[in-house]
Amino acid sequence: MVINKKLSALLILIFTLTSCAKEGFFKPGDARKISPDPRERVKKNMEEGKGFRLSTAIGGGKGTTFEFASSNELWRASLDVLDFMPLTSANYSGGIIITDWYSDEGNANESIKITIKFLSNEIRSDAINVDVFYKKCIAENNCKVNKQDGQLKKEITKQILAKAAVYKKISKDKNFKPYKMSTPDNNRE
Repeated sequence: MVINKKLSALLILIFTLTSCAKEGFFKPGDARKISPDPRERVKKNMEEGKGFRLSTAIGGGKGTTFEFASSNELWRASLDVLDFMPLTSANYSGGIIITDWYSDEGNANESIKITIKFLSNEIRSDAINVDVFYKKCIAENNCKVNKQDGQLKKEITKQILAKAAVYKKISKDKNFKPYKMSTPDNNRE
């Protein structure tokens, strides 16, 4: 009975790992660009923030780290680009930002509303879906709302992606920590 549970757990683990490899969880590397020296690979991974120390993972760290919406570059950039508009809803877990109707002071009969849907956390042009709605009113209760794919949609998407790329670079530069390799001489005390 115990052997069957262990065998089942092992088979599930193998299946999970092989299915992750097929779907792109593990990205293959180019052998020409990767050093054959394991110490250099460890150093590079630690400096890029890809690695971890077992001592800090088990509890030797200074505290718990939480990932908030402020760490998502696309989210922050979207809020910064839309900061002139009042928001109706901003739901990070739902991946959507909806503004309220906005009109400039010169024309109260025309207003716009912007919706941003997040499809991915990666900074790519297909990671966000920006919709711009135009409302034109003849009288107070006589309004037409149209969704349009125009220059404003392209400009907002472009500004969000540019600002997110800047935030990503700042975050990457800030998180870079030179890795100090331990040598056998350092371990003896």
